[in-house]
Amino acid sequence: MIASILLFILLNAQTPDVSTQERGYVEKIADWYDENMNYGTITGLMAIESSFIPFPSEVVVPPAAAVSTREGSDLNIILIVLFATIGAIIGALINYYLSISLGRTIIYKFADSKLGHLCLLSGEKIEKAEKYFNDHGKVSTFVGRLIPGIRQLISIPAGLAKMPILSFVGFTALGAGIWNCVLAGIGYVVGDNMDLIYKYSHEIGYCLLGILVGVLCVYIAKKYTKK
Repeated sequence: MIASILLFILLNAQTPDVSTQERGYVEKIADWYDENMNYGTITGLMAIESSFIPFPSEVVVPPAAAVSTREGSDLNIILIVLFATIGAIIGALINYYLSISLGRTIIYKFADSKLGHLCLLSGEKIEKAEKYFNDHGKVSTFVGRLIPGIRQLISIPAGLAKMPILSFVGFTALGAGIWNCVLAGIGYVVGDNMDLIYKYSHEIGYCLLGILVGVLCVYIAKKYTKK
């Protein structure tokens, strides 16, 4: 199971090239966010990041955590993580309920449309994500939240499979919470050097995956040792 998780991530977590125009778009939002940073904007932008609209969480959580270290700041790093996780859950629920209400046919047509491609979707990606979810079930919802490039997709097959809502929210909250804690911690330490965080965000995701796999291996080893 662990090997299959690693294989799926390596095959599907490739980051597409980002054009200069797209970088400018993200930078404009980041500049606006710097001027309007509060718990509401954190929640809203993280909801966008977690839905089908591609937007990097690296320009939301770390800058807020960095600001929270400044004297006189109204932001609290614990509340930043909390509201960022709430936003991630909201975005994931959007994908979840859209998948249930629209159905597989419309979802695939949208993924293969021009608008779907602008959202970095494709029928092939949805098909791979759905197959992976069907093969491995609920745990894929948790693991997917830790990996850049998969966070948006994993909610779609969960909705198509009509995964129980409480399990979906629980696994999403756990994975998103861990990811947001890491981003907030790095932002707190690194401060205003946000370029480093954005540049190495994928490496951070793979490190998290390595830690997760290590914990699972220890758990399985202890379980079999007891038996």
